[in-house]
Amino acid sequence: MTAIESFTGDARPYSGGDPYADYRTADFPFTHLADLADRRLGAGVIAANDEFFAMRENLLLPGRAEFDPEHFGHKGKIMDGWETRRRRGTSAAHPWPAEDDHDWALIRLGAPGVVRGIVVDTAHFRGNYPQAVSVEGTSVPGSPSPGEVLGDDVKWTTLVPRTPVGGHAANGFAVDVPRRFTHLRLSQHPDGGIARLRVHGEVVPDPGWLSALGTFDVVALENGGLVEDASDRFYSPATNTIQPGRSHKMDDGWETRRRRDRGHDWIRYRLAARSEIRAIEIDTAYLKGNSAGWASVSVRDGEGDGADGGEWTEVIPRTRLQPDTNHRFVIPAPVTGTHARVDIFPDGGISRLRLFGSLTEDGAARLTARHRELGG
Repeated sequence: MTAIESFTGDARPYSGGDPYADYRTADFPFTHLADLADRRLGAGVIAANDEFFAMRENLLLPGRAEFDPEHFGHKGKIMDGWETRRRRGTSAAHPWPAEDDHDWALIRLGAPGVVRGIVVDTAHFRGNYPQAVSVEGTSVPGSPSPGEVLGDDVKWTTLVPRTPVGGHAANGFAVDVPRRFTHLRLSQHPDGGIARLRVHGEVVPDPGWLSALGTFDVVALENGGLVEDASDRFYSPATNTIQPGRSHKMDDGWETRRRRDRGHDWIRYRLAARSEIRAIEIDTAYLKGNSAGWASVSVRDGEGDGADGGEWTEVIPRTRLQPDTNHRFVIPAPVTGTHARVDIFPDGGISRLRLFGSLTEDGAARLTARHRELGG
């Protein structure tokens, strides 16, 4: 696995100007994967032992943390993150926190899945960030309360061991634990503040739920769909196209840079499992002067690469799209596939792609086997 740059120590005190000018970050190899802790998927910070200075909910806010040097409240400086009070020792003779002292926050993932990488972002926490962090994961069925998740009978698996981190930095950790998780416990040692938490990985849906639904969106992120590749991610990630709900602003979709050649842009998807597709939606919501001019959709039935993966079958030919519009297509006969591709001409963007259908018998069996294999 590619080595990941790490950061430790204080950042310089803020001295004015752009607060991100000296922010420390790196290119992490897993950030193209979906954020399983995305609020749009239903994630939440459901408990924390302390949030004296700043609320735990800030951890999962979209976008990067903001900093206002003049923003103070009755408890002190107001930070855009989760910040706990300063821990103290047991006496004047021992005023320092004990070695095992720490604060924790409990996160319910929006979509259970396999975690491939975690980013613990301490943006703007320059001298008040934790000395180290650790992350554990567990899988609890249903909709448990925080007390049930923290019960003595629940087994936790270490995803990130206790590791030193830096202030005002994006601290990234690759994770290699092939199990399905529903909840994480983020700990900071001994105390301090964290601006954002991002949990990148692959959704592993409940096959029993999908089977009960019958017909559903077989490429939706929450149902186990995945963006495998895209021609361009200049303005926004291709994964936005399979997020829940309709887009509510322009950057909540997928938009490419302006082409100055004779080519076109595309996204390739892997479906939740082998499926029969019967209807398709291509939505250009909030893309008005920059929506794609035309689009086509193709399906492939095969898990391999190249010729082994089968041929692409065009199910929607190149069709004119309207700006800020949801386009619906009923396919005359069901089309079976494992992968799909949307091609847009010549550039621009779409906000959502929906492929409505149901799992094939072998697709359902494969999904059930993977769910069991990952401890679901």
